[in-house]
Formats: sequence, C-alpha cells, structure tokens
Amino acid sequence: MAVDKVVESAEAAIADIQDGATLMISGFGPPGQPDLLIEALLGKGVTDLTVINNNAGAGGEAISALFAAKRVRKVICTFPKAIGSTVFDELYRAGEIELELVPQGTLAERIRAGGAGITGFYTPTGYGTELAEGKEVRVIGGRPSVFELPLTADFALVRAHRADRLGNLVYRKTGRNFGPIMATAADVTIAEVGGIVPVGDLDPEVIVTPGIYVDRVVPMPEAAMEERA
Repeated sequence: MAVDKVVESAEAAIADIQDGATLMISGFGPPGQPDLLIEALLGKGVTDLTVINNNAGAGGEAISALFAAKRVRKVICTFPKAIGSTVFDELYRAGEIELELVPQGTLAERIRAGGAGITGFYTPTGYGTELAEGKEVRVIGGRPSVFELPLTADFALVRAHRADRLGNLVYRKTGRNFGPIMATAADVTIAEVGGIVPVGDLDPEVIVTPGIYVDRVVPMPEAAMEERA
C-alpha cells in the first residue's frame, strides 16, 4: 500500500495526545502557529501539558486559549510576556503555571540538539545570570560557558505552507521559524498545512522538512487555506 500520511481532521490527528504530554508547538507569535491543532486540543480536553513554544500565548488566540483554559502545567519559552498578552502573567503570578525561561538562541539550539541526538552543549549565553544557576560552567576559549541539555517532546505540532501525502513539508517566509527543528525532536510530528499537492510536485530543493520526520498531515479547510496559506 502506498504511504499516505494525510489525516482527515485535526481531531483525528491529535486523538492519541493524553494528559501530561509534552508538546512542541511552532510559531513566532501568529506566523507558523498551528491554530487548528491547538483548537482540537482544547476540544479534546487534555490537561497537565508541558508546552515548548517561543511565546507563552503572545500574538495567537488559539494558544492563548490553551493557557486560559488552564490546560498547561509548565511552559518552556523565550517570551512569556508581551504587550496585549496577560493570560500567562496572571496564571504565573497566581502560582498556577510553571515557567522555564530560555534565551531564544539557546531554545532553538536545545531543540535542534534534541533532534540531532546531541546530549548537551556549552554556550556563553546566560552566564552570570539567574538562568545559569545550578548549571555546569566551563571556561572554553577564555569564555565562561553554560552547559545546556537538549529538549525533546512526545508530540510536535507544526504549521507548514504545503505538503504531499508522504509528509514532505515546505514553509512560507517567517512561518518557517521553529517548525523544522521541532519536527525532528518529537516522537510524533503532526503538521497542519495550507494544502496538499501530488507527490513529485514539490521541488526537492525547497523541501525543508523531509517526510521521514512527519507522522501525520492535516489539510486546513478551504476557507482557512485562502485566509492563511
């Protein structure tokens, strides 16, 4: 039987995500955020989640709703607070959510390391700050550097521009952001895409995420595709 990773609905794609799961969710604010998959998570009712994302709800209604519904136990992110985003701040001040703050470049490299099977790395970023407390420090080339561990997840929810039924993904401009590295660092990767094209229509030179990293592909409804693709 020919390989076909296309799933008919977001609900079917996330059906095996259970309470307590660790999720990587792509997005740099709204660009690249898989809204349909997040909305399906809300509908499923899963809770006690650990979310790895660049933001803690800033700039995206779907992910903000996930925090507002108190479904997230812990967030690992770079920007937990932004203008117009108050949900996380209120939860954090009330002691209802845990935060692991990570500099943006370090966050990206920890995810990349998780996907590449690298067991850790040293970086000068964060040295001398509270972010380095309790971590191993070495002087390398005259620069004090902090040892950071890789990040992996049970599921990665990513947004791509187009896909084929084999799961090969291409992205659109800033929508690319964290999706490619997150797709490599999770046990199961689910891609929400703006459209499905026949196998062979995607130029191999522009495929960013090969299908080997993708387990399920969910096409957006036509109306949403026209608006967001």
